[in-house]
Amino acid sequence: MRDVRSLPKAHLHVHLESTVRPDTVRDLGGAPAPQEGFASFREFADQRARVRELLRTAGDFRRVALEFCQDEAAQGTRYAEVTFTAASHGERLGEPEMPLEAVLDGLAEGARYGIECQVLLDHSRRRPVERLWQTFKLAARHERVIGIGLAGDESHPLAPFAEVFGAARDAGLHLVHHAGEFAGPASIREALTLGHAERLGHGIRVLEDPALVEEVRERGVPLEVCPTSNVLLGVVPSLAAHPLPLLRAAGLAVTLNTDGETDLAGEYGRVRDAFGYGDAELAGLARAGIEASFARPELKAELLAGVDAWLA
Repeated sequence: MRDVRSLPKAHLHVHLESTVRPDTVRDLGGAPAPQEGFASFREFADQRARVRELLRTAGDFRRVALEFCQDEAAQGTRYAEVTFTAASHGERLGEPEMPLEAVLDGLAEGARYGIECQVLLDHSRRRPVERLWQTFKLAARHERVIGIGLAGDESHPLAPFAEVFGAARDAGLHLVHHAGEFAGPASIREALTLGHAERLGHGIRVLEDPALVEEVRERGVPLEVCPTSNVLLGVVPSLAAHPLPLLRAAGLAVTLNTDGETDLAGEYGRVRDAFGYGDAELAGLARAGIEASFARPELKAELLAGVDAWLA
């Protein structure tokens, strides 16, 4: 049984504000998240909001970005697309550019740990369309921001934001939305049509609609699956009951991620234990993540070769 920390991995679904170290939360004057999970999505969102409010200075944002790189590299993550709610922070602090610029500085400094990072900017479905326009404009101004997408409570429709997504696609930005986590197949269809989604954040409820499974498979739209997060947030009752094996058996492109609720090497280990996966299955998940990423082609080739070497 090979060490999953040495398996080259891409991390595609991870919220920066969810990765802040407990010690850093305490240093900034807050209380870390409960380890036993959350009673509801609202409780989870409220706790994350409290962490976001602790981040006030450029030094704070730079610190959490740098620590993210250090922690990810220690788990064997070689490439990450980290999600950040930049416009919300900028609006809260009255400095529209500062939070994102500080995070980008921290990620650039973190490259010394052997990890390459790009940024996706998210926007809560509950928030105004105007803030998403600001998110789009921020993304368009920064080369290392590669895309935008909707997150949050999926009971709020995507339709009001459709014009922004059209503009983002025309500007060459990638589009990745949360869908099929708390809401069912309709949210996935909306993300694919109105949202022009290139990947689906979570997407596990696609299995409730066989025709949609076929469509997602034929279109090759990857799923960003986060098993431990799904358990902590009550989306599934236990890791053993998680549909990850069924998603893979259906021929879907399944990538393994954390949502920021655990560490990536640990997630690979838990999946191995829960589903009896061997090294070949873990390597397959790693390959899927690399192939589904928006990394530059040269880095993809290097990481895929690293996966082959790990397995050999």
